[in-house]
Amino acid sequence: MEPYVILKSVLMFIALIGAFGYFFTKVTRLYKIMMAVDGEPKPFVDKVGVRIKILFTDVLGQTNVRRKLLPGLAHTLIFFGFLAIQPHSLELMVKGVIPVFDIGHSLPGLYKFYLFTADILGFFVLVGFVYALYRRLVIKPDYLTMGRDANLIILFTSVIVLSFHFINAFQLMMPVKADGFSYAGVFPVSEVFASVFGLGALSQTSILIGYELFYYIHIATILGFLIYIPGSKHLHLLAAAPNVFFKRLKIEKAMKKTDIEDEEAETFGLGRVQEFNWHNVLNLYACTECGRCEELCPASNTGKPLSPKKIIHDFKVDLLDQSDLLLNDKKDEIQPIMREGSELTSDVLWACTTCRSCEDICPVNNEHLDFIFEMRKNQVLMEASFPLEMQETFNNMENQSNPWGFSSDSRADWCKNMGVPLMADKSQAEVLWFVGCAGAFDDRGKKISQATTRVLQKAGVDFAILGAEESCNGDMARRAGNEYLAQMMIQQNVEIFSQYKFDIILTGCPHCYNTIKNEYPDFGAEYEVVHTVDYFNTLIKEGRLNINAKDFGALTFHDSCYLGRWNNIYEAPREILKKANAGSLIEMDRNKSTGFCCGAGGARMFMEETIGERINNERAKQVVTSGAAIVASACPFCATMLNDGIMETDQQIPIKDIAEILDEVTG
Repeated sequence: MEPYVILKSVLMFIALIGAFGYFFTKVTRLYKIMMAVDGEPKPFVDKVGVRIKILFTDVLGQTNVRRKLLPGLAHTLIFFGFLAIQPHSLELMVKGVIPVFDIGHSLPGLYKFYLFTADILGFFVLVGFVYALYRRLVIKPDYLTMGRDANLIILFTSVIVLSFHFINAFQLMMPVKADGFSYAGVFPVSEVFASVFGLGALSQTSILIGYELFYYIHIATILGFLIYIPGSKHLHLLAAAPNVFFKRLKIEKAMKKTDIEDEEAETFGLGRVQEFNWHNVLNLYACTECGRCEELCPASNTGKPLSPKKIIHDFKVDLLDQSDLLLNDKKDEIQPIMREGSELTSDVLWACTTCRSCEDICPVNNEHLDFIFEMRKNQVLMEASFPLEMQETFNNMENQSNPWGFSSDSRADWCKNMGVPLMADKSQAEVLWFVGCAGAFDDRGKKISQATTRVLQKAGVDFAILGAEESCNGDMARRAGNEYLAQMMIQQNVEIFSQYKFDIILTGCPHCYNTIKNEYPDFGAEYEVVHTVDYFNTLIKEGRLNINAKDFGALTFHDSCYLGRWNNIYEAPREILKKANAGSLIEMDRNKSTGFCCGAGGARMFMEETIGERINNERAKQVVTSGAAIVASACPFCATMLNDGIMETDQQIPIKDIAEILDEVTG
């Protein structure tokens, strides 16, 4: 064996051991950090078959990535192309250490097919990067991170792919040994490289030198990339697949229940990095910093300091900065997340409307709201720190069981003389209608409740309400961080529910719907909960409601966040409106899963909005731009917020709840 070949084998062995050893050490440390946090629960896997299927659709199929057409296509080309060339790169590494290694001689047919495919897919990586550079240098979307990290990754990957093609091109120029493998016709793209750069005119010595040069460039760049990954934003290359595998399998999302009666608990919520759970940390590792969450976030879009992408980034930086204390069991020395000089301020934390657009669009299934909810919980329960205006709201809910502070005894005043029965009088009914605070006390909400009553009566539905026995569902308090108050109201409702017999709970408020359906089961109260749009749609299909369509003109529907992104109810309201409206049903640019929040969620309805533009005003502008003559909604909060926003545009566009529209078109 030639001295150079021996030297190359030794150098490659040392380089591979060093790079992979360093990589393993860094990844091991990251894993230890993930397992060192105190939050529960620890990893548990259920429905393995379903999760494996999700890996194929969301990771290999790039389902979430491709929701943005051109960027998604470019990423898919880069992903599959880079993946395709890795076996060949691994083969080159092995050959560098063991020169006689020759997989092509053993499996010539399969090997040729792989190399042919990899050569083409590798070129597609470069195509994808051309578009990526065009976005970064020409389009320059605000939400896209333009830092050194991202540019280095593009450089690393481009060098890896280009050197891959040049290695192949030089191999084509080498003479075939008597018993060796012929690369003729195997590298269609690299053959073009060889022709363009005139490699055929080089001497065999120059060809060999060129091959070795690009070999070392290729391997050195790959090993450099390997070393760089664990400390960069491209840690997602390792964490994204596990994060997708461990994601929640249901779209319906419940807030984490905190055991506020735990006498051993020293703190509640999330105040320091050690209080993350393992899945929170995996979320931080998996973030690609693609900015899609920020692009859709209503707070970011209206000049608020909140960026879901930045929150995840800042959490990760804080975690890694304090990781030595975490790993060395010095948790008592770990600083609070919200401290002087912290990027995460009160203005950031309380700007969130909890619309869930960030989670819904995230290509790696991060759950940004888990962090925000737990941070708010910590601030309220442990620090008594929250927007001043929420103090009155909390007092109102505690004293009168509603955020407006109206007497709980007047909760059924909206339906006087309408013949609405109380559960206290009937003891059982087919439908328990949970009216909600907005439906009972807000002037706009009361009109929606009255329309709902008339529709139910026309359909002959056996229903009753709780009246003064009803308390706020707990959504407002929970999402504002007051878990203690929320659980108090939830328990009150659960105790009342248990006294009566009913088949379903009907709600006209998406916040009531989401909380009772998805969060009450944690409190031992699991019921069939139906929103009015689904229930009305069923009544229409069963022939219990007869519709005489009316021409409302160009009508558009505003998707409630808690009906749509939180519970995947998009089609039922549109099916109703198509039957009720003799005019056209048009869509705003931001609709369904990309719908724009009205600004009321996350208790924002009762907070001042002093930074940037008001979110409801921005949504109102989108309504005007759509050319709609009327807007339909399915949430009393949305109706109020949209109406206020439309008034600021000097346009006369009425906002009607679907119940009000049905009331007009049913006999």
